[in-house]
Amino acid sequence: MGVSVPGEATTEGQPAPPIRSFVDAVRSAFAPVTGVLRSIEVDTRMLGMVAALIIIWVSFGLVSGGTFLTARNLWNLSVQSASIAIMATGMVLVIVSRNIDLSVGSMLGFLGYTMAMFQAVWIPQSLGLGLEQPFTWVVTLVLGIALGAAVGGIQGFVVAYGGVPSFIVTLGGLLIWRGLIFRYAQGQTIAPLDTTFQMLGGGTVGTRVGALGEWPSWILGVVICLVIAYTLIASRRRRRRYGFPVRPMWAEVLVGAVACGVVLGTVWVANSYPLPPNVAEQVAQERGIPVPPGGIPTGVAFPVVIMLIVTLIVTFLATRRRFGRYVYAIGGNPEAAALAGINVRRTIMLTFALMGSLAAISAAVQTARLDAAVTSLGVQNELDVISAAVIGGTSFAGGIGTVPGAILGAVVMQSLRSGMVLLLVDSPTQDIVVGIVLVVAVGLDTVVRRRVS
Repeated sequence: MGVSVPGEATTEGQPAPPIRSFVDAVRSAFAPVTGVLRSIEVDTRMLGMVAALIIIWVSFGLVSGGTFLTARNLWNLSVQSASIAIMATGMVLVIVSRNIDLSVGSMLGFLGYTMAMFQAVWIPQSLGLGLEQPFTWVVTLVLGIALGAAVGGIQGFVVAYGGVPSFIVTLGGLLIWRGLIFRYAQGQTIAPLDTTFQMLGGGTVGTRVGALGEWPSWILGVVICLVIAYTLIASRRRRRRYGFPVRPMWAEVLVGAVACGVVLGTVWVANSYPLPPNVAEQVAQERGIPVPPGGIPTGVAFPVVIMLIVTLIVTFLATRRRFGRYVYAIGGNPEAAALAGINVRRTIMLTFALMGSLAAISAAVQTARLDAAVTSLGVQNELDVISAAVIGGTSFAGGIGTVPGAILGAVVMQSLRSGMVLLLVDSPTQDIVVGIVLVVAVGLDTVVRRRVS
């Protein structure tokens, strides 16, 4: 004997249940929007994150009295997000391959401390070459990235060829690399750093500014827009060549216009943030010009430029090279990938090596911004990086994740932290909020995956 539920029909031919009728009405109301999204092939997860980011920005803007949405705060937000976003691009591939890297924060601190020792102690003192050499920052960065790749590769080797779970290996790395920091000069702060190296962090040293300035920023924006247009055209041609369906032309134009609008809007915000008055006066004197009424535009910060370059390279590796296809194949089904002839162990080791090199780049950005190496550098960064990747749509089940999604996830994470800092929220409460957001993101991903399967 069946049990009837209030509000639901129990026999055929009766009126539709009220709840089901409401759901059908909502679906009918949003049917045009759904049709448009299907036409332009928009990733609904990405769209959801964009909507969440807009809600966060508007909410903090209202609560903070508009302070959050000022050009100054948004410029600082972009610089703060860059370091996490750089590492998040590599974490996407690590998680996609069904692994995890808990050591990125400690690795960042270890590599940052090592690069500081290179330029402040070993090159000028041990080699007797002195400070402020023109090649110091280049040598430091190259050696740091090489060391990061080696450190990540060692962890990947143990995971891939030793058969030790990545959770255990990188948890050990978290302790080892953090402990090694204190072997450098008993953990003392290393400062100051090379002047040119400091520019990588987006700071200012005298008349030197760690940003592009006004017109170079606009040129960068136009170049990115041209790249977006070329990518859309090339993708459309490839689809036609292999007989795949293509989006309507209006949809292609809409996607390109929105993407270019976001890029140019970002450049406009960066140029709306003027240099500090004292710096602007020094720059104007050096250039022999008066300070404009609105000040001298700062432009896009170097950390953001570095993030864009890293995003382009990692996206190219993930989508256009065999390495990226192998990573996604391994994450989808490791056994099938091995049977298909993919060198699973080598690919996993290279994935961790890439993660290590990106941790080195992020370490350079953070160390340069602080103009010092401290023992607390990178603490809890692994949580922010993993959260950014997961919130950006990367699945712990493997095989699913995008680099742009991780970038957007990093911006979401840093927006939450920046907004709470403006509201004078204490650090423990910030961690609670971030933890809740991470659990909710993974929970939603699990629910969606169950419904799809």
